[in-house]
Amino acid sequence: MRRLVRWVLGVSLLIGLGVSLAGCSNVTQRANTQDTWPKLQKRGRVVVGLDDTFVPMGFRQKSGKLVGYDIDLARAVFKLYHMKVDFQSIDWSMNATELHNGTIDLIWNGFSITPQRAKKVAFSDVYLNNDQVLVTLKKDHINSFKDMTNKVLGAQSGSSGYNDIESHPKLLKDRIKDHNVIQYDSFTNAFIDLNAGRIQGLLIDSTYANYYVKHQAHPEDYKVITGSFPKEQFAVGLRKGDTTMRKKINAGLKRLAANGTLAKINEKWFGQNVDTPLLKK
Repeated sequence: MRRLVRWVLGVSLLIGLGVSLAGCSNVTQRANTQDTWPKLQKRGRVVVGLDDTFVPMGFRQKSGKLVGYDIDLARAVFKLYHMKVDFQSIDWSMNATELHNGTIDLIWNGFSITPQRAKKVAFSDVYLNNDQVLVTLKKDHINSFKDMTNKVLGAQSGSSGYNDIESHPKLLKDRIKDHNVIQYDSFTNAFIDLNAGRIQGLLIDSTYANYYVKHQAHPEDYKVITGSFPKEQFAVGLRKGDTTMRKKINAGLKRLAANGTLAKINEKWFGQNVDTPLLKK
């Protein structure tokens, strides 16, 4: 009899858990199809998810202050709508999950448009063009992707660079040691290993690579190699239901391009070495 009672209780718990999980899934699904702009505007702020080690898009100074290109740009866009921006550090490999769970409202941190990501999120207009580049130390005498044969390669988990490595294996993955990429939670840790000789190459966004190398004590020690990976485009990631916010962000970006604010932000973080589609129109 006791076994029967325990069995009934166990089945009931499993059924209850299934109903609960289904309920959570339905809530999340409804949230992703809702237009949250009225609620966010009433609240007066939006929450942006980012990897706070991604220079120069969004990173912390030694003082702990959060700065960066995307920080300035996001604040400038939402200032037009009299809204504040809160920035939430997230595990970058979980960015779409954080967005769908409602932990954040936007992904705005050098977020490249990819077919895989487009299945999960909506994108704003493109505000910056980007490349994936290979960073090496000159002392290792790596001057092309071919020179990475039997060498150790690093990339950030969940990054567009890692996706490119997997999607175009003939360019790098088939050449490297064990055909295996060392994954890092941040580019900061990846550069530590590169400088220590634990990896010989790092595939990374050109915006990060150029800024990082420029600000090193000995930039001449590094080599930045452009390969044949597809060109990339940075945009803001949104839930697919947030059609109004997408329109507002796109309109805001165009206004910043027209009134000179975007050019000033570009100059502050990149100088003249930046490719901004909005300023070409």
